[in-house]
Amino acid sequence: MIRRTTLLALITLPTLFAQTAVVSPDLLAVEPNQEVDVIVQYKPGHPKRALGRSAVWGQMWPGDTLTTEMVDISNAGTGRLTGAEIRDLAADPGIAYITPDRVVKGSLDYVSPAVGANLAYSNGKTGSGNAVAVIDSGITANQDFDKGARIVYSQSFVPGEDANDYFGHGTHVAGIIAGSGANSTGKQYTRTFRGIAPKANLVNLKVLDRNGSGKDSQVIAAIDKAILLKSTYKIVAINLSLGRGVFESYTLDPLCQAVERAWKAGITVVVAAGNHGRDNSLGTNGYGTITSPGNDPYVITVGAMKTVNTPSRADDRIASYSSKGPTLIDHIVKPDLVAPGNRVISVFGSQGNLSAKFPGNIVSKDTYSTTTSTVASFYYRLSGTSMAAPTVSGTVALMANSKTTPDIIKARLMKTATKAFPTYSLASDPETGISYTSQYDLFTVGAGYLDIWSALNNTDIVTGTALSPVAVYNSSKSTYSVSFPSGTVWNSSLVWGQSLVWGQTLLSGTSLVWGSGICWGEGILWGESLVWGDSLVWGESLNVAINGEN
Repeated sequence: MIRRTTLLALITLPTLFAQTAVVSPDLLAVEPNQEVDVIVQYKPGHPKRALGRSAVWGQMWPGDTLTTEMVDISNAGTGRLTGAEIRDLAADPGIAYITPDRVVKGSLDYVSPAVGANLAYSNGKTGSGNAVAVIDSGITANQDFDKGARIVYSQSFVPGEDANDYFGHGTHVAGIIAGSGANSTGKQYTRTFRGIAPKANLVNLKVLDRNGSGKDSQVIAAIDKAILLKSTYKIVAINLSLGRGVFESYTLDPLCQAVERAWKAGITVVVAAGNHGRDNSLGTNGYGTITSPGNDPYVITVGAMKTVNTPSRADDRIASYSSKGPTLIDHIVKPDLVAPGNRVISVFGSQGNLSAKFPGNIVSKDTYSTTTSTVASFYYRLSGTSMAAPTVSGTVALMANSKTTPDIIKARLMKTATKAFPTYSLASDPETGISYTSQYDLFTVGAGYLDIWSALNNTDIVTGTALSPVAVYNSSKSTYSVSFPSGTVWNSSLVWGQSLVWGQTLLSGTSLVWGSGICWGEGILWGESLVWGDSLVWGESLNVAINGEN
């Protein structure tokens, strides 16, 4: 893996490449004989070529047959090159951009009533006939997925591992989307831990290994596979409860370009915002910590709320670890909305490493079941934006039909999101006792809190794109404005007026975001190691993501 360096360090190193415009800044420090894994994006129509010791997309998932069509979809290749070979390749006029093959890592009891999923189910909305592609650590089949019958396709992109979940993250995510709750017979209610779309199908595309780690190239290959399988399995959404740091503009990031391909192919892409909302290492109070590919303006980026262990949404609050915008480099307004993600109970991947490290999160069967099964528990508790994203993906499975597009779904979700929030809230970490203050601005909660029933009943017409807007900072006045690109639905009619989508209070002052101005300066233009490091979503924030907060 490439050692990340700060921008200051890069400036002092001898530049190896004259063609830096097509080379990611974090490749500039690679020595001529040092080998690194890279992703090469080609300009349209340019022929691909073998890259170093690995052919185009070669050896990424042993045993799987590569088709020309898949390569054409991605318009990119991966391989292992030396610094000298990268320099030579950068001189090719057909090269669009070269990046490292970076590492990505993965982030219901009260969820359903809080977002209105129970109303949807009681009115016959189950997601039946639609499928969600879960790009994660795999899915282990059990009764909640009809003994695996609703897992209609499985493929592993992790060398040496099959498509089962040996980490425990992907199964939990899949349960939030489409678990039937069959294993939770309930002491008071039937199917206590039912997912959002309990009859939807699942496409299992495994990219994270037993430690919850994978590479950009694996995620990209899985996204392109979902595009190819879209019509076969009626895939309406891709769920990405994973992420990594932002190192270049989304217009150059190969992971962002992949999610845009899926969006334009008619698949709604839902991405976790990240779990770095408590990070104040650069004096930003957690602002500017949205992970890639959640920084892309096309996708639906989701932050995490706390249900506070009640079915009412009136007392729900933002989770202090939920990453906040604006995005680095492009200053996109993110997240797009928030959904329950704290201490969520879902299907237990019993053979996963997470439960071995955190056995205290196993939900006691005595609390939900009257069965005599010898299995200790079928359910597990996790926290993070990784749990909030599948709540929205399940909602997409309920909403999608022949007349909806990703832009229609995104716009309706954002407009109907609840916008009643307090100005501030205080939360404490149960492990450390440290308290955190959250301000409810558009960089923290986006357009608001997911309301499934309202979204299902919205019939407003969408005539433009639903690209997330851009925040523009005025340093002389320490104020910001929000720019809505032409052609977007937000400023195309009275129906989609900006204040209706984000709400007047969400567009008001956000004093905490400015800090020392780092969000807007060039000091972290390429992703500062103090923010991202190698720990990424799980790493040092693992205890936060697992144990939640009070």
